[in-house]
Amino acid sequence: MASIITTAYERIERDRHRNCWIYVRPMEEALAEADALVRRAAAGEVLPLLGVPFGVKDNIDVEDMPTTAACPSFEYVAARSARCVEILTATGAICLGKTNLDQFATGLSGTRSPYGACSSAANDLYVSGGSSSGSAAAVASGHVAFALGTDTGGSGRIPAGFNGIIGIKPTVGLVSSRGLVPNCPTLDCPSIFCNSVAEGRILLGLIEGFDDSDPYSRQRIASSSPSPRKFRFGQVPVGHLNSFGMPECDDLYRQACTRLSGLGGQARKIDFTPFADAGEMLFSGPWIAERHAAISKLLDIDHGDLLDVIRNVLSAAARFSATDAFAAQHRLLKLRRQIQTLFEEIDVLVVPTAPRPFTIAEMMEDPITLNNRLGYYSYFANLVDLCAVAVPNATLGNGMPMGITLLAPAWRDYALLDLAERWLPDGKAGLFDLEVYPKAAS
Repeated sequence: MASIITTAYERIERDRHRNCWIYVRPMEEALAEADALVRRAAAGEVLPLLGVPFGVKDNIDVEDMPTTAACPSFEYVAARSARCVEILTATGAICLGKTNLDQFATGLSGTRSPYGACSSAANDLYVSGGSSSGSAAAVASGHVAFALGTDTGGSGRIPAGFNGIIGIKPTVGLVSSRGLVPNCPTLDCPSIFCNSVAEGRILLGLIEGFDDSDPYSRQRIASSSPSPRKFRFGQVPVGHLNSFGMPECDDLYRQACTRLSGLGGQARKIDFTPFADAGEMLFSGPWIAERHAAISKLLDIDHGDLLDVIRNVLSAAARFSATDAFAAQHRLLKLRRQIQTLFEEIDVLVVPTAPRPFTIAEMMEDPITLNNRLGYYSYFANLVDLCAVAVPNATLGNGMPMGITLLAPAWRDYALLDLAERWLPDGKAGLFDLEVYPKAAS
């Protein structure tokens, strides 16, 4: 096990230019924890994740490690781990440190951090996707076997797509958010990045569950039945596809839909308008005020150590009144009902995980417009109460991975994982095989 830990640290050091990590614990601590875990296992303790190294997005608390949310003046040392981290470490997994993110989880690019822009593991010129940028890049780069992120509007999916790995966005409330630095508390949820669907299923099974100490936790109201062999999937019609000037991405999506049809799927062109309308509400509606309220309770946003782009995003909250907030809630309920009706005709919605990749230089030049474009296929999910699994699809000519995302109504998380396993048949292999977990370790 010691060789696994030392190799992980060698790879982290090798890729420092990628800015995956904000804090890496001393290797001696990780080795000592590994030795202690081996002794516990030898004494008969059952530790399902014995020695598996993982990372944690730095807006999730890990006991005795600093939490910064990518804001140096906000830093504190956590006295207790987030519930999801507690569960994982209790099963023998070893946390190696805290990963980079868009500051206060506000962004989808991975470039909004004073700790450096986090690049994709596939091409250092391109964004990794955010806000869980470091977690996804660390998994894809072979630093860790899996990592935790969070997802409010796509942060657990877009980085998976741009790094060629799997991203699981659970139903909001299925996994406790106790110990997360809030962004939009009513929409936030922990997410999982990993290299195989089977591993993701194990991890979700470990960390899910009602938590009465978390006011946003929800009791499961339905069991997730298996995905049917023959299934109906919603396909975004040509008129609603938008790759913002990179039509090759649209072609890869259509090819994915053709492949899904060969796996037993029946494509149904759907009206994407209610999804797009709901998604637009996340970045141009009063949920910006919820972000402002959450962050301003933690930090003086006028005088704190905030990046200008984050301050500019949050300043938009002043435009919205309580009347606006209620009007938006009423409109959202109507959109939810339209989407519920649509899901009576399909089992799963399939979308590109992101419209297209952008270079880091492009994102720095126009950080708000391009960031919002990245969320075209992801912003709506939590607002309309969907669960999601992002899976790899194909690779662009520039070397950047492009994924698809499977979405379904709340509590159908495991049915989506069933379908994801059919999409990625190799995903059933190599359960935390510590000799091969770093898929990009060359």
